Amino acid sequence: MMSSLPLRYRRSRLMPWAWHDDRAAQLVEFAVALPLLVVFVVGIFDFSGAFTLRQKLTNVARDAARVGAADPANDLFQPSTLLPASVYDMFYVIHNYLVANQINDCGISFGSFAQTPPATWTYSNNGSGCPGSGLTITINRAYYFPQNAASQAPNATCTATTTGNPTAIGTCVSIQYAYQWRFGRVASLLGGTSVLPSTITATAVAMNEN
Repeated sequence: MMSSLPLRYRRSRLMPWAWHDDRAAQLVEFAVALPLLVVFVVGIFDFSGAFTLRQKLTNVARDAARVGAADPANDLFQPSTLLPASVYDMFYVIHNYLVANQINDCGISFGSFAQTPPATWTYSNNGSGCPGSGLTITINRAYYFPQNAASQAPNATCTATTTGNPTAIGTCVSIQYAYQWRFGRVASLLGGTSVLPSTITATAVAMNEN
């Protein structure tokens, strides 16, 4: 009698549980959602880490700019083989802040500085296990403010246009720190690509007091 029934009815009578079991569906749903979940979790940690690093770099750039602006400027234009006391002070502020906040200083030292006339010093190093280009510190003790504006937007190299009769000189500090992103590699799980900055940059300017 059973053999005369259509195949679909025989299967439903022999194995009725097979048509109502949804346990495998949960595994399929998890397998589909897992890559998206990993991207979200890694993205949250990655971008929060980049934001935290930028806040710390901004804080130390402001502190260093204020310290340098408060120092005398009478030794800024001495021979390039000598480092002004104000630049020493700013370097120590940045170095000590990085160490105190457990940020790799990339093995930076006084010996790695280079002067660009008239009064700009650049430190750069990528030692001690720092990723990419490592750490670059730019200090400009003769940063110009234009006459027709309260301030000039600082940039990553602390350079300033001097056209239009500059009336005031400030101290500009720029810190560029290489950041190793993980989000891009994880995003490739979904077939996507991302272009993210290779460095986190913070810049601060303070008016010279002396």
